[in-house]
Amino acid sequence: MDEELKCPVCGSLFKDPILLPCSHNVCLACARNIIVQTPEGETPPHNRASNSDYDYLDMDKMSMYSETDSGYGSYTPCLKSPNGVRVFPPTLVHRHCSITCPLCHRSVSLDERGLRGFPRNRLLEAIVSRYQQSRSANVKCQLCDRNPVDATVMCEQCDVFYCTPCQQRCHPSRGPLAKHRLVPPTQSPVAGGQQMPTATLRKQGTCADHDTVNFSMYCINCKTPVCMKCLEGGKHGSHDVKPLAAMWKQHKCQLSQALNGVSDKAKDAKEFLVQLKNMLQQIQENGVEFEACLVAQCDALIEALTRQKAKLLTKVTKEREYKLKVVRDQITHCTMKLRQTTGMMEYCLEVIKENDPSGFLQISDALIKRVTSSQDQWVKGALEPKVGPEFDLTLNTDPLLQTIIQLDFVQIKVESATVPSAPLLQLEKCCTRNNSATLAWRVSVSPSNPIEGYVLELDDGNGGQYREVYVGKETVCTVDGLHFNSSYNARVKAYNSTGVGPYSKTVVLKTSDVAWFTFDPASAHRDIVLTNENQTVSCNSYDDRVVLGTAAFSKGVHYWELMVDRYDNHPDPAFGVARINTMKDMMLGKDDKAWAMYVDNNRSWFMHNNSHTNRAEGGISKGATVGILLDLNKHTVTFFINKQQHGPVAFENLEGVFMPAVSINRNVQVTLLTGMEVPKNFKQQ
Repeated sequence: MDEELKCPVCGSLFKDPILLPCSHNVCLACARNIIVQTPEGETPPHNRASNSDYDYLDMDKMSMYSETDSGYGSYTPCLKSPNGVRVFPPTLVHRHCSITCPLCHRSVSLDERGLRGFPRNRLLEAIVSRYQQSRSANVKCQLCDRNPVDATVMCEQCDVFYCTPCQQRCHPSRGPLAKHRLVPPTQSPVAGGQQMPTATLRKQGTCADHDTVNFSMYCINCKTPVCMKCLEGGKHGSHDVKPLAAMWKQHKCQLSQALNGVSDKAKDAKEFLVQLKNMLQQIQENGVEFEACLVAQCDALIEALTRQKAKLLTKVTKEREYKLKVVRDQITHCTMKLRQTTGMMEYCLEVIKENDPSGFLQISDALIKRVTSSQDQWVKGALEPKVGPEFDLTLNTDPLLQTIIQLDFVQIKVESATVPSAPLLQLEKCCTRNNSATLAWRVSVSPSNPIEGYVLELDDGNGGQYREVYVGKETVCTVDGLHFNSSYNARVKAYNSTGVGPYSKTVVLKTSDVAWFTFDPASAHRDIVLTNENQTVSCNSYDDRVVLGTAAFSKGVHYWELMVDRYDNHPDPAFGVARINTMKDMMLGKDDKAWAMYVDNNRSWFMHNNSHTNRAEGGISKGATVGILLDLNKHTVTFFINKQQHGPVAFENLEGVFMPAVSINRNVQVTLLTGMEVPKNFKQQ
């Protein structure tokens, strides 16, 4: 109830509250601070609060002042007042003045009586008084560690009671706390459950227009208590009035009935809060239980895979032992036969050395037969291995791997029947070209279950996490900028207003092993001239100009060549790679965004960030070829001039996305050759 009893302007408990026409209350002193002056000659279309013709039911029809209307009567937060309210000087005269409610921002004009024209809310004042009494007895400091002493002050902004030592230590009157208002503890509320004192019978209110006359009637039209003189004076004479006591009982009855409804809702809200708090505990317990179940299921899969791995390893071991035994037996047999044959050959050579013809002829026939027989032992296939070193065992893990990747929870929902079914990838229309992939799919759609769109996902080309590459209504999508020589897993799902449907089956798409590309006219310098379907480049300027390729590389090994079609006056063109934002009006490699080799008719140099290194002999002429090998796995670039290798060279910061690049002037024309394999004579150093 604290907030109901605090003034919206000063933030403290109401003191001498007055009732505004909009039924909100402010302190009398605060009301003086928020009075604003109406421009001279401007007549507000509504009257002050005490006007007898004021109708609360037509409150929305009442013309209000605002900053958007006339620049007056606005309620604007400000840091210069205790509660963020713009405070105006209290010296304004009542004529041509108005007051704006700080809560609903509705304005009302003041008449000659000023703020006295607003009724005093004696009922609210009495409630505040009882509220203070219920909390003024034995208020203790809320910050004392042990044996709290009586509080001496209370901060209305912090809503905390302090004793003097704690206030000096924890709430000094300086810095950001200097603007806080400290009051005696008997003037502010404190948290607690004390019951408020019973209301005592108070003196009956008197009429604001007739100070000595008590209220006795209630005006239905003006919704305000009136006295008999007000009725006799004609102000409320034609209005519908009823006895004050009867209306008091009637309104109390209406308020009690309304409170019963609110009480029921409050009771339901409390029960709902209890339900939510119990649900927190249930979610926590169910989460722990579900995690344990998930771990057990995954452990079971791992255990089954481990057992199967042991079986497969046993088969591999048996196959290995069999091959080893066959090879060892063949080695033993061949060694024995070789020993016999070698011994016989050595004996025969010694026999040939003898000079006794008769003795030689006595044994020569037998030796010839033995040699012939020994030669017949080495039949075809005797000198071939019976088994090979390769293992004729193939383990296909792709289906299992895809199943593991797609392993997910099965959501069982009541509305699952209306979720779109899994799309069907049309394999005959799915294809790759260079480093782009095109996918097409279809799904059966019923009129009662329309599809709002599709989500296409690809992994990173290494079997990693999937990522969204397309969200929309089309059923055909081409994804550019993929890595060359990579296999991508793709899947698609549909969604509608009910939810997201299941994934389609996964399709594997492999990009091109080698890169096919041309020169890019969009990023080329304006002096560059491209012909031959953007394969041949020349230049109109004597200065070096840069042109990039259409391919972008971020991993892998790539090779392309450039053929020199024209070479006049010994210029020095540069060949290499660059980032998309390299300078286009200077030689390639002079900034820090290009890595190149520039070459003349006799020699070549590597260059990056205008640093020249690795001078080498050998230049170019008409008909020469220059090859560039970009190895982003090792962050090196290798150049080939007429098939002669230069490099590889490890350049600094060779990480990221790079494009083929060339810089030439008007004395050079080159043609791009792509889709090439790495040279066979390439040597890693």
